[in-house]
Amino acid sequence: MESGGFDFHIVFHSIPFLAKGMGLTLLLTVLGIAGGLVFGTVLALARLAPFKVLSFAAGTYVNFFRSMPLILVIFWFYFLVPLVLGQEIGAFQSVLIAFIMFEAAYYCEIMRAGIQSVRVGQAYAGEALGLTYPQNMRYVVLPQAFRNMIPILVSQAIVLFQDTALVYVVGLSDFLYSADIIANSENRLMEMYITVAIVYFALCSWGQFQVRNLQKKFAHE
Repeated sequence: MESGGFDFHIVFHSIPFLAKGMGLTLLLTVLGIAGGLVFGTVLALARLAPFKVLSFAAGTYVNFFRSMPLILVIFWFYFLVPLVLGQEIGAFQSVLIAFIMFEAAYYCEIMRAGIQSVRVGQAYAGEALGLTYPQNMRYVVLPQAFRNMIPILVSQAIVLFQDTALVYVVGLSDFLYSADIIANSENRLMEMYITVAIVYFALCSWGQFQVRNLQKKFAHE
């Protein structure tokens, strides 16, 4: 079934294979977000801690990784870390660790800004109730900070979703890599690359729409 040289049949025929690749893309995205958010929160608390050594160490980590291109970080963990450890850790594990450590630097700054957006009086109220610093952060500050950060956290998740296409360079069969295999084996580059572009555009546009809705919702509350 072709129209103007565009073979729709190859697109529909490839859906199961592309869906498997998208599954890997989404898995890396979700795990990268979860790990990056947890590690980023720890880094943010360290940066805001009254201990200068801890704050300096966390700040150095954040500035270092935010100065590096993600593709280079992936190469480090895929090629260099196994040399240091003396054993292979696998492409998936290498890429996932790279995503978590890289994204943590960005989530740290998002979290830090969110924590600082909470009114100081809230923290003082927690202290007045006898809460320790960790308890104050857990029960008073962080819940409010997360609410303020939700739109930008979703935006960063969209960026990570797009960045997962970089696993192509280490041979992981993500959505883009799967499409590339079909494009070259079937000699249908136009169909596959246009399909990939449409899918990414649709998913990222939907994500940005959700971000705008969240921003409007919180602005009126």
